[in-house]
Amino acid sequence: MTQAEKHGALAAYAHYFESLTPESLPGLGALVTDDIHFRDPFNDVRGRDALIHIFEHMFRTTRNAKFTVRRIAVDEAGGILEWVFDFEVRGRAMHIAGTSVVTLSEDGRIAAHIDHWDAAGQLYAKLPLIGPVIRWIIGRFSA
Repeated sequence: MTQAEKHGALAAYAHYFESLTPESLPGLGALVTDDIHFRDPFNDVRGRDALIHIFEHMFRTTRNAKFTVRRIAVDEAGGILEWVFDFEVRGRAMHIAGTSVVTLSEDGRIAAHIDHWDAAGQLYAKLPLIGPVIRWIIGRFSA
């Protein structure tokens, strides 16, 4: 694939995530391989159905979920998406910033999507019961 084709495939994938809704989940099938590898701080799965299940769970447990892709960088294997994820849990607004390393298959579909984001600092530290402990641990190990 040319750089332009890779960028086009990544841009289409990014657009899909920016417009993601429970109703649009079946459309993921056209963009990813049957055996896609997806990993984030909570999940490590293979297969389109497993990935769709993760997003179904996300929509069941959050409200007003919205991804915004800020940047797309193309490399030899695919590229990197820089994003923010805004959502609500129990009426509390949350904001997570992260990156996804995306690998493209020969036909331009997504073969792997590996998320990188700080679960401790961006999520756990904001929770009522364990948040103070997490913030203490982060402070203890900071330089």
